[in-house]
Amino acid sequence: MAGNTKALRIRIKSVTSTLQLTKAMGLVASSKIRRANIAMEQAREYRSALLKSVSVLTADNEALKSPYMRENSTGITKIIVIAGDRGMAGGYNANVFRLAATYPNAELIPIGKRACDRFGKSFVSSEKFSFTEANALSDSLCSDFWDGKYDRLGIIYTKYNSAMSVEADIKWILPLNRTETDNDAGVVFEPDQLTVLNNAVREYVAGMLVSLIRESFACEVTARRMAMDSAGKNAKQMIDDLHLEYNRARQGAITQEITEIVAGSGE
Repeated sequence: MAGNTKALRIRIKSVTSTLQLTKAMGLVASSKIRRANIAMEQAREYRSALLKSVSVLTADNEALKSPYMRENSTGITKIIVIAGDRGMAGGYNANVFRLAATYPNAELIPIGKRACDRFGKSFVSSEKFSFTEANALSDSLCSDFWDGKYDRLGIIYTKYNSAMSVEADIKWILPLNRTETDNDAGVVFEPDQLTVLNNAVREYVAGMLVSLIRESFACEVTARRMAMDSAGKNAKQMIDDLHLEYNRARQGAITQEITEIVAGSGE
């Protein structure tokens, strides 16, 4: 019985340490949420402006001459996969990888330590991913598409619906799709609309990438805080149950000792 109480004390100490860890990780995630949400909203505004600009540029028939609107036939699809640098965020990374698995023949370009570890690439941080890195990746991808080396470019990211709802999604970036948007503002492009479109695509791809990374990171820290809150509640319940079990075991041991003493005194 004494051995049982000792094991329970060790277990309670272990769970208490875990509870302290989950609290610390939850506080770190909470401290990042506000900044991540601000960055996400700013990136969404920039993404909206990019989409509007590209819509105007692709509305004209001249846009069909652009290599970025061409349907290549190599059979190769490239997908950028955005995951987190850390775990302990519920199903955040798992949902991204599950969606990526539905494209088994695609060439995957991972961003985020977890994605890089999974797909065997060098570490590229999703939290600290810069616009300079985005521009470099965009230049490479746009050059390859221009040369007809692959058919489609997509980005797997995590879409932020609300603090309680995030979901893995894919957004297709290239080739560009023609829209029916009219040039209502009467914008004049120099030297011509096609040239402006071809030069704007690299900025468009880089901007979309940064925007989706910012949104994914906001989802990651939100998911981590929720996961740590849930883990903390479970740890507290487990500690309460262990304390109850420990008190019962201790009371049983005391009762047994008293019984043995009483029995011994009567002999």
